[in-house]
Amino acid sequence: MQPPYLADASRYERMSYRRCGRSGLDLPAISLGLWQNFGGTDAFAAGRAVLRRAFDRGVTHFDLANNYGPPPGSAEENFGRVLATDFRPYRDQIVVSTKAGYEMWPGPYGNWGSRKYLVSSLDQSLKRMGLEYVDIFYSHRVDPRTPLEETMGALDHIVRQGKALYVGISSYSPEMTRRAAAILKQLGTPCLIHQPSYSMLNRWVEGGLLDTLDELGMGCIAFSPLAQGMLTAKYLDAQPTDARAAKGGTLRAHFLSPENLARVRALDAIATRRGQTLAQMAIAWVLRDPRVTSALIGARTVEQLDNSLDALGNLSFTSEELAEIDIHAVDSDINLWRASSTAEAG
Repeated sequence: MQPPYLADASRYERMSYRRCGRSGLDLPAISLGLWQNFGGTDAFAAGRAVLRRAFDRGVTHFDLANNYGPPPGSAEENFGRVLATDFRPYRDQIVVSTKAGYEMWPGPYGNWGSRKYLVSSLDQSLKRMGLEYVDIFYSHRVDPRTPLEETMGALDHIVRQGKALYVGISSYSPEMTRRAAAILKQLGTPCLIHQPSYSMLNRWVEGGLLDTLDELGMGCIAFSPLAQGMLTAKYLDAQPTDARAAKGGTLRAHFLSPENLARVRALDAIATRRGQTLAQMAIAWVLRDPRVTSALIGARTVEQLDNSLDALGNLSFTSEELAEIDIHAVDSDINLWRASSTAEAG
């Protein structure tokens, strides 16, 4: 039987925190997402070790969604187990976020952005995690068939119910972000944060979204800063058989084109000269912009987690480094979430 978990007493000295837009909430510069590696098909002990290590290093924000797993829902269930066994005494020191917007159950009420779906989904998420409330609840994507007023009204309703402290949106275009924020402001529930994909190979947020968020006073938490592992050492030589691309998942095989791999190798050479791994430089690069509140990473092992968190040791770039990175850091047709970020609500 394992001894009771006691968090590292120096954890808050090991992390930097950034204010989330014009709110009262600080988030760690690096947050941990449970998208791919914490589901029912993964080893619970490994996931638990990653969560413990993250908190011991000052990561206070853990990001989930109703459909994270696989199978869907299992990441929330596993996180709930860790909350119950390890993190319960620290609940008020932790920011828990979850989302709804993708298919979760069959029938017309288990997908997209209706009030029916969002409210029901959060109720299920709270049960899976054993929580009375989450700190942040997101609309996970734009619903082109549902009025935006209904989707944002559901977020406002959830806050007024006491089931979420803050609300946010994910993969909304600048225009849709403005519309969503205006509706929520009128309802009296500010839109706290936007969660877009952003990396050196996927720079769409620089086309107006970051400016919009800054103007509106919203935070930005960038997910997939490592481009689903492309911006790591994993693909520098050959595609490993245990990699996500080999399993037919969200990392499409065509993402690993000769052109993209050449970009990755060139960026790795720059990272080496900086004394960093490619992953560390990729995270530091996302955080170079003060409008980015937090970089949202994933980790399958404690070693991967530590490697990513060590990016905090060197977040500065010279103008020459940034110029050289810009030669290779170009949009590389890897944005899986483009359909949402170019959609308009009903």
